[in-house]
Amino acid sequence: MSSRVKTICQEAHEMIKREKYMEPIREFYDGDLIKVITGIRRCGKSVILKQILEEIRERSDNIVFLDFEDTAVLNAIPDEMALLNYIDSHRKKSLCYVFLDEVQRVEGWAGACRTLRIRNCSVFISGSNSKLLSREFTKELSGRYVPFRVRPFVYRELAEYGKELGKEITLTDYIIWGGFPKRIEYSGESGQRIYLNELNETIILNDIINRYKIRKTEVFKRLANFVFLSNGRILSARSVEKYMRGAGLPCSITTITKYIGYLEEAYAIGTVKKYSAKSKRELEYYLKVYDEDVALNSIRVMNNRYDLTHNFENVVYNELLYMGYSLQVYHDGSQEIDFVANKGNKQYYIQVAYSVAEEKAYEREFGAFSKLDNSCQKIVITNDDIDFSTSTVRHIQFRDFVNMDEL
Repeated sequence: MSSRVKTICQEAHEMIKREKYMEPIREFYDGDLIKVITGIRRCGKSVILKQILEEIRERSDNIVFLDFEDTAVLNAIPDEMALLNYIDSHRKKSLCYVFLDEVQRVEGWAGACRTLRIRNCSVFISGSNSKLLSREFTKELSGRYVPFRVRPFVYRELAEYGKELGKEITLTDYIIWGGFPKRIEYSGESGQRIYLNELNETIILNDIINRYKIRKTEVFKRLANFVFLSNGRILSARSVEKYMRGAGLPCSITTITKYIGYLEEAYAIGTVKKYSAKSKRELEYYLKVYDEDVALNSIRVMNNRYDLTHNFENVVYNELLYMGYSLQVYHDGSQEIDFVANKGNKQYYIQVAYSVAEEKAYEREFGAFSKLDNSCQKIVITNDDIDFSTSTVRHIQFRDFVNMDEL
């Protein structure tokens, strides 16, 4: 076994094992389907690849691992033919397990993956851009792949990793600074800020501006700032256009739509559509936007005035996705409910508020369900210590919610 593979296995031991992501991948270890692992930069994809490699190493040493974030590796293996030749010269004739981290940086990588699949290789690839699952790639592979989406830590994972590091992670820390795994390895807030700002710059510059060859960089950066600070809000291209015009950086609706699409493709934001009886065109025009991690909001605020209200809704969104729920925003013209959550044959209407301790907040959040009949399952999630449940609405306290597998 190569010293590089041994080093990778040692690195895999240094992070908690994320069974939520590992378990569904295992059944495909020896199959010919290409395993495509995607997610925002530094959410833990590479560690999961290394942990898969470590498990496979227990029964095979016919393994090739290449990390194309390493410039030296990319310079040595820049294209499809170089990649195929390298693997051919470093593998045995039996089933070979091939791991390609950030493979989208290689010219012709899709063709290489297709060829490796028919050359008795079990291929695992990762990338931090949804172009990895582009129409051209999926068409070329004709369904011979299986996708897995990885996200930053939810609270239970953050707390588990913090425990390994001898740190207690509070719920408030999570609501402000989110779940990028490596950030809690830094001892103080200043170190975390430096790390998160550097990560933000890498996502904006490398994953978007350079990749899409954006020339109006200041326009894009200002738009990205506005979108990241708008988490948990309804966003339309027209509202962004109005903001950009007011900032002295006029931008067309077409460009705005394109730029927001780039943020989605880099997994920096997620969008939730409206659930309503209204026309399909209206449903698609407005979207509710959430940051992939709330740190992308908090690093942008001034004077430590963190947006706890919207960040709280954002982390609830992340936790619900982790639980496996598909999400929409309920809207009937005058009434809006934060989430309609579906999984299997179960549906929940969920309102999220940092606190309902004050009477006005209580009336607003619980009153959001007034037009729903009692056959609907209604939930309010808050950070309060008191249980405000009623005969028709279940109140879930955040401290309990973050440890739930089902609602």
